[in-house]
Amino acid sequence: MLGAVEECDNGNYKLAVQHWMISAKMGDEDSLNEIKDMFKEGHATKAQYATALLGYRDATEEMKSPQREEANRLGV
Repeated sequence: MLGAVEECDNGNYKLAVQHWMISAKMGDEDSLNEIKDMFKEGHATKAQYATALLGYRDATEEMKSPQREEANRLGV
């Protein structure tokens, strides 16, 4: 995240989006939101945002399990 923020601050939007794409596809919601913001500002394409959304969804689906659901229910 630090590298992406620095890239964005330096105007290297393409590289920043690439960093955020990787972490969004790993299930990082903050990175997904950064890509959404970059899309709104015109620094990311609709296709990049769609790819990030699908990757994020797939990653979060893979992390689901009955044990995690129970832990969340119990507030652990």
